[in-house]
Amino acid sequence: MMSFGGIPGHRKSVVFPHKNFHGCFENLYYNGVDIIDLSKKRKPQTLVVGNVSYSCSHLQIVPVTFLSSSSYLALPGASGEDKVSVAFQFRTWNRAGLLLTSQLKHGSGALVLVLNDGKLKLSLSQPGHPSRDITAGAGLSDGQWHSVSLSLKGSHLSVMVDGEAASVAHSLRGRIDSGDTYYLGGCPDSVSGSGCGGPLGGFQGCLRLISIGDKAVDPITVQQGALGSFRDLQIDTCGLTDRCLPSYCEHGGECSQSWDTFSCDCAHTGYLGATCHSPLYEQSCEAHKHRGDSSGLYYIDSDGSGPLEPALVYCNMTDTTGTSVQHNGSHLARVKSSDGESPHPVAFKYTASMDQLQAIIDRADHCQQELAFHCKKSRLSARHDGTPVSWWVGRTNETHTYWGGSLPDAQKCACGLQGNCLDSQYYCNCDADRNEWTSDTIVLSHKEHLPVIQVVMRDTGRPHSEAAYALGPLLCWGDNSFWNSASFNTETSYLHFPTFRGEFSADVSFFFKTTAPSGVFVENLGITDFIRLELHAPSEVTFSFDVGNGRCEVTVRSPTPFNDNQWHHVRAERNVKEASLQVDQLPSETQAAPADGHARLQLNSQLFVGGTATRQRGFLGCIRSLRLNGLALDLEERATMTPGVEPGCPGHCSSYGHLCRNGGRCRERHRGIACDCTFSAYDGPFCENEISAYFGSGSSVIYNFQEHHNHTFGKNASSLAALFHEDLTLTGEMATLSFRTTGAPSLLLYVSSFYEEYLSVILAPNGSLQIRYKLDRNQAPDVFNFGFKNLADGQFHQVKIHREAAMVSVEVNQNARRQVILSSGTEFNAVKSLMLGTVLEPPGADPDTLRAGARGFTGCLSAVRFGPAAPLKAALRPGGPAPVTVRGHVAAAARCAEGAGPGAPAQEATRPLAGGAGGSGPTDGGQPLVTADGRDSAVIGGVIAVVIFILLCITAIAIRIYQQRWLYHKNESNIPKHRDNAETALRSELNLQNTASESQKEYFF
Repeated sequence: MMSFGGIPGHRKSVVFPHKNFHGCFENLYYNGVDIIDLSKKRKPQTLVVGNVSYSCSHLQIVPVTFLSSSSYLALPGASGEDKVSVAFQFRTWNRAGLLLTSQLKHGSGALVLVLNDGKLKLSLSQPGHPSRDITAGAGLSDGQWHSVSLSLKGSHLSVMVDGEAASVAHSLRGRIDSGDTYYLGGCPDSVSGSGCGGPLGGFQGCLRLISIGDKAVDPITVQQGALGSFRDLQIDTCGLTDRCLPSYCEHGGECSQSWDTFSCDCAHTGYLGATCHSPLYEQSCEAHKHRGDSSGLYYIDSDGSGPLEPALVYCNMTDTTGTSVQHNGSHLARVKSSDGESPHPVAFKYTASMDQLQAIIDRADHCQQELAFHCKKSRLSARHDGTPVSWWVGRTNETHTYWGGSLPDAQKCACGLQGNCLDSQYYCNCDADRNEWTSDTIVLSHKEHLPVIQVVMRDTGRPHSEAAYALGPLLCWGDNSFWNSASFNTETSYLHFPTFRGEFSADVSFFFKTTAPSGVFVENLGITDFIRLELHAPSEVTFSFDVGNGRCEVTVRSPTPFNDNQWHHVRAERNVKEASLQVDQLPSETQAAPADGHARLQLNSQLFVGGTATRQRGFLGCIRSLRLNGLALDLEERATMTPGVEPGCPGHCSSYGHLCRNGGRCRERHRGIACDCTFSAYDGPFCENEISAYFGSGSSVIYNFQEHHNHTFGKNASSLAALFHEDLTLTGEMATLSFRTTGAPSLLLYVSSFYEEYLSVILAPNGSLQIRYKLDRNQAPDVFNFGFKNLADGQFHQVKIHREAAMVSVEVNQNARRQVILSSGTEFNAVKSLMLGTVLEPPGADPDTLRAGARGFTGCLSAVRFGPAAPLKAALRPGGPAPVTVRGHVAAAARCAEGAGPGAPAQEATRPLAGGAGGSGPTDGGQPLVTADGRDSAVIGGVIAVVIFILLCITAIAIRIYQQRWLYHKNESNIPKHRDNAETALRSELNLQNTASESQKEYFF
């Protein structure tokens, strides 16, 4: 049953929140059937309930448009009435405005009705009494028609909005008479008070069905001058424009509007700007890296202002920037048939959509994904009849039967290509079909097929057949568009691309560097419209365009020239609301679009890059990473076939060299830079990762400058003393270190020489910092007690010492600076070694240094550097022969600044360098990490090592046998009963087999 105009009988049986329709239907059809004609003819399939007539009387409704905040309509009141009654309908987009005001007769008060924050507020003020206010309605600035009626009679004041009443009763003073004049929408300039002339502007929108004193007002009569007066009205039409339909807010931005404009709320969209067009996030991990960001989780927006949303990825800031995208199946998944049925494959869901993943993969230089297979009587490759028994599905839903390290369809695992499979008859370990667990690690690296969205293994239906697999995250490296560049060598050279399509919103972004004073970066022409970006002057970048409203120009001026041969970033955007231009980190310049002007940019010629259609004012220099509306243009590919333009552009260190910190040196690459941390006390892609170590009681690190000299100048050097002493005579040096300790006195740093000259940095018994320079063996040392607070307080402290001849500058914690003058000399002669921690009886040292040296240092030391020498780095990051000797317990720590409390081993200590089994460094005897000196000691040590090793092997064999038996019984007695324990059980079984395998190797040994 279908009903029109109401629901029959709903008042009796059904709760329905709306009233029946009151009005007129015309042309009412359902599936081509004329419903009105059927009801008029009283057809049996129709039922008519209530008073229904078959004629419509058309009510003549004349709306009035209030065009500006100064518009008004003045209407006469109902004379002689002791009540006030006004009604009308209105619609507007404005949230505030004056709707009605009237001065009541005989000074009995004033009536004001305003729209404020989308609500109506009626105020009645009387002399000597507080104002009576009524608030009604909500969300009334939605552009829809809303009805309003207000009445004032006796002591009752009421307002009705859309049929909902709000009223208040007061003891009103005196008689209330209707005013002589009612002003709607605003007031004439000659009228003040009673809401007129206040800060609230007049109403902008439309009114209709106006009545005063229960008498309808005919706007046509007003228009003819026979009734009332008005200003700036449009009668007989409602000129309200819906500026949010269609909405120009992009990427899900919420559109709101007023009478003459609209705005976009871009909150939680990931975009910025007047129309939510500009991306908030960088476009790749490579861009994050070259902003100096460290490794971590980041949102990236691969297509910029394009339709794709930002994706959450992990950026690994190594020498080659890595991007990692996780999925929901990184755990070990067990595959086992149940009752002979093949297990149901599970699809992998990534933290990014397929479109986002494709954008990430397309931008990357290369990508890969690792699959780890564990098989027990379960094969990967085809059966003897050629039927595949396992495969994987890529992003295009295509099935692939090839495995990592091989070309598509080669059906060889990595071990098959390398020739090291367990059974040489097969190309995968799993294909040997053994009744024991074997494994294949597979790396899939064909970008066109990645990522893996499903893995299927079908060969698990036989008795004792089982398999498991784990899929790693999608890993991608590099960004092929961030460094995509072209060099323009002549003013007449340019690259051309298809016409730029950016009718209502357009953005252009790129990097440039040049030494020329001017030149056009980008230009695209239409019949009359155009868009152009250029270096207008050495310190001016200009963005100009025309969409039919005349030439519009936005310019950014810099206090320093742009033609300094360094990379500068430009981003220009034009939309229906405004045009903006930003260069580097300079303030953005913006120019508003003309109201109700032309908005569509119509271009029809080719896009010129680096020049113009007239071959004048061409650009000389480099342009890189050019993107239009988020779409990257391949400048290098086009430059290879264009005279006067070369692909690529060298010289990135001048712009990005500042990213190499702490003494790191910038090295040029074809695509970007690399930071050489060889002479820095830090490591990492930007030499920002401090190298820290925890020093236990009695431990030390000794860096021998003589051995460093031997390694540098060759092993056959003889008579080194004179040459060495001359080469290492220092007229100045820079020393830095950071520490955390509670021990005092403590020796932080000691540098010795062959001539009993030295530098010592100690903490006195009261924890204050003391520096001693002795640059003449025949004089007493210069002792400087800087009087800083107690630095043995368990907090992280940084010390920097800079000497130039006799002038010494000391900086503590990057703010406390002191300068002193040495009296003992200006040259540090024949530097021998640098010592950290415990130093026993250094020759020629003063008593305080001897006392601190005997006490040593207990705590965390980091970022230690003396000139080019970085002793902790040499000890903790051994990359070859290193002149370092380690004694006692020295363990690598993550960071002193974030480490555990002082005086105790850091929780993040990872690798003991000495004094413990498993250390790769020398023993407690203090042998350097290079070659041991004494041959007899080496022979004795070798014999002892062999004996210890044999005993360890016997012990390990016994332990392995015991572990094997214990694991076997444990796995038999603790078979997992729940699905959550399946992975644990499988890993247990794999560990059991690995244990057995390793035990066999140990027996053989």
